[in-house]
Amino acid sequence: MLGYLPLIAKNCWRNRRRTTLTILSIAASLSLLGIFMAIYAAFYFSEPTPEQALRLATVNKVSLVFPMPEAYREKIKRIPGVREVMVSQWFGGVYIDNRPEHMFARFAIEPDKMFTIHGEMKLPEEQKIAFQRERTACLIGRQLSEKIGKKLGDRITIQGDIFPIPLELTVRAIYDSAENNENLYFDRKYLDESIHGAMKNMAGMFLILADNPDSIPRIARAIDDEFRNSTTQTKTETERAFQLAFINALGNVKAFLLSICAAVTFTVLLVSGNTMAMSVRERVREVGVLKTLGFTRESILGMILGEAVLLALVGGAIGLGIAAALCSLVRKAPGFVGQMKTLSIHPPVALACLGVAAAIGLISSLVPAWSAARTPIVEALRTSD
Repeated sequence: MLGYLPLIAKNCWRNRRRTTLTILSIAASLSLLGIFMAIYAAFYFSEPTPEQALRLATVNKVSLVFPMPEAYREKIKRIPGVREVMVSQWFGGVYIDNRPEHMFARFAIEPDKMFTIHGEMKLPEEQKIAFQRERTACLIGRQLSEKIGKKLGDRITIQGDIFPIPLELTVRAIYDSAENNENLYFDRKYLDESIHGAMKNMAGMFLILADNPDSIPRIARAIDDEFRNSTTQTKTETERAFQLAFINALGNVKAFLLSICAAVTFTVLLVSGNTMAMSVRERVREVGVLKTLGFTRESILGMILGEAVLLALVGGAIGLGIAAALCSLVRKAPGFVGQMKTLSIHPPVALACLGVAAAIGLISSLVPAWSAARTPIVEALRTSD
């Protein structure tokens, strides 16, 4: 069949307008398929980093919105295999306004434990010390610093909502990290001193650093068993699993992504099938002439199938280029899901999309190609007269 490749390529452009529109339709559909497959792979197939593989998150078993007593920290730290435990509290609040460019995650944490738990953070030692010494200091990511235009020494004011207090913070440290550079962290003692009532001395989440990945399952069971008979029970899982649970709280994300992929694939199949049926109907006489020249049914079938597959692959390749550009935009967009910050079209995703494109071209052209290949010479010539 490789010998017929020039003829197949030439036949693709016999109707340039229709071919161009078909390729663009396939490219648009495959770009959506590519980005949703990339999101699915990022959520459910990407491997955790070495730092993530050592971290667990403990939250209230009922819901993340309900706090736990801060005293749980010392009990967790006594469990064998636990290197460090840090309280982390989502603050929320509003920075300037609710526009997307002003949205970012804000956490109250323990500065003296922050860089042990998050060993992947890179920043100068003097900035670490400055952040840990000053009660109203804050630590922000490099990308966040560039987005909101803040540098070392600048002030940030956040109006609370969950905690009805304003925070007056000073940027004392800017970190770089491969995971997420759009977070803000500040001293939870500053928060605890500013609030009163039932929310005082409570923790929204405990971040736990294990001594090695093999200890993770045992530590998770031990923590939940420790508080099984308490009034506030816990749920402990890996940081990766916690992130997925946070995503799944929005609904059945996996089914949603798969449904969109299936709908896009079916749509492309209909477009490609209609195009190939029209193309074959226009070439009935040509098929008859090819048969009189000695072309076999198998060669005619192969050429028509090859034409459809080639068009689909060209459209798929263009679609992957568009999907890669869309992934770049998603990485720069505001968001709290770490996986979206590393979203890209990895080779397995690209190969899967091209495989889907080839399958679509093959399936959509199979019936018209088979029909044309089996049409008798006399009937083919008579049909076009």
